[in-house]
Amino acid sequence: MTLATKKSATSSRVALHHLMTPEHANALGNVHGGVIMRLVDECGAICAMRHARRACVTIAIDSMTFREPVHVGALLMCEARVSYVGRTSIETSVRVHSENPITGHTTHTNSAYVVYVALGTDGRPTPVPELELETDEDRTLFREGAERQRHRMAHGE
Repeated sequence: MTLATKKSATSSRVALHHLMTPEHANALGNVHGGVIMRLVDECGAICAMRHARRACVTIAIDSMTFREPVHVGALLMCEARVSYVGRTSIETSVRVHSENPITGHTTHTNSAYVVYVALGTDGRPTPVPELELETDEDRTLFREGAERQRHRMAHGE
């Protein structure tokens, strides 16, 4: 398989929408944080795989603060984009919103940066395409992602 040497962030964007039902919630009617974390990881992983065109596994999730609760009946919307790439790693920026499908009211509930490593056919880390920086937002996210990666490496994360 021939891989592109550069790919844009736009080419691998992912949006997942999932209706939150009682099976996702605790006794208070709030969606479990672990359910949201799983969907964040799933959305980010799909985005990373679309960029690498290879299997990718999670290696780090930067802190995730839940700003607002998500309730049963809400539409949970996760949007992921590639924010930074290293030699074999891909950082995705995942934003999560909750929408009341009746009223249309939308709330930003949390965000996270999730890092994946691409795997070759031998199951070992393999190089990924560079990120083509097309916009000022791309350049800013990449610069900030490089700083986060330096921090992770310096702290053994």
